[in-house]
Amino acid sequence: MGTIMEIRHYLQLLRKGWWIVLLTALIALNTAFIVAYFTEPVYLASAKFIVSPNPSVVTGYDVVNSLEALDKRSIVATYGEFLNSRRIYLNALEALRLSPDTVEDYTLTAVVLPDANILELTVTGSNPQLVASIANMVGSLTIDYVSHLYRAYDVSVLDAAIAPLTPISPQPVRDAGLALVLGIIAGVSLAILSEQIRIPLDTYRNRLRMDTTTGVYKRQYFERLVENELTQSPGEALSLGIVELSGLEELSETLPANATNWILQQVTDVLRKELRGNDAIARWNKNSFILMLPLTPSIAASRTFERIYQSIKRPVDLPQYDITINLDPHIGGAVYSNNISLGDLLSQTEEILQAVRQSGEDAVRVWDMKNPFWADDAPAEE
Repeated sequence: MGTIMEIRHYLQLLRKGWWIVLLTALIALNTAFIVAYFTEPVYLASAKFIVSPNPSVVTGYDVVNSLEALDKRSIVATYGEFLNSRRIYLNALEALRLSPDTVEDYTLTAVVLPDANILELTVTGSNPQLVASIANMVGSLTIDYVSHLYRAYDVSVLDAAIAPLTPISPQPVRDAGLALVLGIIAGVSLAILSEQIRIPLDTYRNRLRMDTTTGVYKRQYFERLVENELTQSPGEALSLGIVELSGLEELSETLPANATNWILQQVTDVLRKELRGNDAIARWNKNSFILMLPLTPSIAASRTFERIYQSIKRPVDLPQYDITINLDPHIGGAVYSNNISLGDLLSQTEEILQAVRQSGEDAVRVWDMKNPFWADDAPAEE
C-alpha cells in the first residue's frame, strides 16, 4: 500500500512538472542533432588474418605439433604485436605516400579473436577509403615481415578491409534516441527535485504570509496586496473594511485560547462565505480582521459589510464552557479615491472604525472622500 502511495505521489509530481520533462527532452534531442551536424564523421575499416602452419615447411607429425603450439596463443599474440607495431605503421604510411601529420587522428588496433587463430586489425579515421587502404597495407607489410622471421607459420589474409559506406560516429538516429531517453530521465529527475524543493519553499512562504490560527493573510502581506492592487488599477474603486470583535476582546483574558481560536475560525468561515473570490482577508490584530474589496464602490461595500455584520452578530454558544458570547462586531470601511496613499487609506479606515465604536448607534460605516456614506442609509439590497 505504501509503495502504491509513493508511486501516486511521484506521478502527481510529474503531472505538475511535465513541462520540465518535455523541455529537457527537447533540449537533449536538439543538442544531439546539433552535435551530430558539426561533428566530423569517423569511419572504421577492419581486416582479418589467419595464422596457420606453413605446409611447405611443416609436414607430417610436425603439423600436429605446430597446431598444438598455436593453442598456447603466444605465437598468435606475437603476430598481433607485429600488426600493432609503430614501425610497420609508419612504413605503411610511407608506402601510401601519406604524412603522419595527415592521419594524426587515425587509430590502429589489432586483437586476437578468442578461441581462434585469427587476428583482427581495425583502423578508424575520417576518410573511408584511407582507413581501408591503411588496414590492407599494414596487413601486407606484416605478412612480408613475419614470413622472413617465422617460416614455420603463415599469416594470410582472411578478409581484406573494404571502404565503409557509413560512419561509426556520429549516428544521428542512434544518438538522438539515446539523447531523448537521457533527456527524459534527466527531466523526470529535475521535475521531481523541483517539486520537492518548491513544496518546502511554499510552506515557508505561507508561514511568512499566513496567520496560523485562522488561515488568512498576515497584516504585512495584506498591505502588500493592497499596494499592488492600487498600482495595477489606480483609477478603480477599492474598499477596505476592518471587522472588529469587541465582545471577544472583553473576554480575551478569561476565555481559553482554544475557545478563542475556534471563534476566530468560525468568523473566518463567515467572511469567506460572504466575500468574492478576488476579495482578500487578513488578521488585523488580536480580535479584528481587515478586508479588501477590489472594484467595489462605497454602496456595494456597505451592503457587503452589512451582510457580514448580520452573520456574525448572533451570539456564539460554547457549551463545553457553559457560556454564550456576544461578539459585538463593529465594521469601519473606507473607499480609495483621489490617489490617496495606502497609509492614508488605512488610517481613514481605522478612524471610521473608532467612530463606529464610539457612536453606539451604527455598527457599520463606510467613508468615501467624495460622498461619505452610512450603511443605515444604504438602499435595500435587491
